[in-house]
Amino acid sequence: MAKLYFNYGAMSAGKTIEVITTAYKYNSKGMKALIIKPAIDTKGGNFVCSRIGMSQKVDILLKSDDNLIDYLKNYSDITCLIIDEAQFLTEKQVLELVIITKDWNIPAICYGLKVDFQGKLFTGSEALIRYADDLNELVSICACGKKARFNARKVNNKYVFDGNQILIGEDESYDPLCETCFMNKVLKPYSKQFQAIYDKTVKE
Repeated sequence: MAKLYFNYGAMSAGKTIEVITTAYKYNSKGMKALIIKPAIDTKGGNFVCSRIGMSQKVDILLKSDDNLIDYLKNYSDITCLIIDEAQFLTEKQVLELVIITKDWNIPAICYGLKVDFQGKLFTGSEALIRYADDLNELVSICACGKKARFNARKVNNKYVFDGNQILIGEDESYDPLCETCFMNKVLKPYSKQFQAIYDKTVKE
């Protein structure tokens, strides 16, 4: 029986590179691997694009209200589904992937972020953690040299902690940070909740 995989990691963990290389491995052997990307990720348009310049056209741009199974009825002989930016999937779409892997026997390999810039789970990531057969953490490195688990958001080159969970534009960027750097660079200066807890438990 096919499996649902979730490969997650912070920014710069090489997720999109793996999407492209995994699709190549299948397609170069004459098999059909479909690349899927949620349409809410408008960077790159209908391409998945890595930070080192690799890119690949996607087969399906999936809107939040789209039914993935309906899309797949237009294809035949699918060997594998490869989903980039899987944190943006809805829970319904993750459940569709469960059906596709278990009833249709087509493996689905998802790549995405686990948590947002506040350290909170994305909807798609939370659903995948619950339903995926295999979970695999891809390693990104913090500037201090430790393993990065968090994605700190910068707007106009300054860290921020408030704002919408999904923000895709020209002025924001993200730094992969370890727990200690995330606490010191983001939570301490910008999170009022963290500041209150820190003042009460540490400074007193």
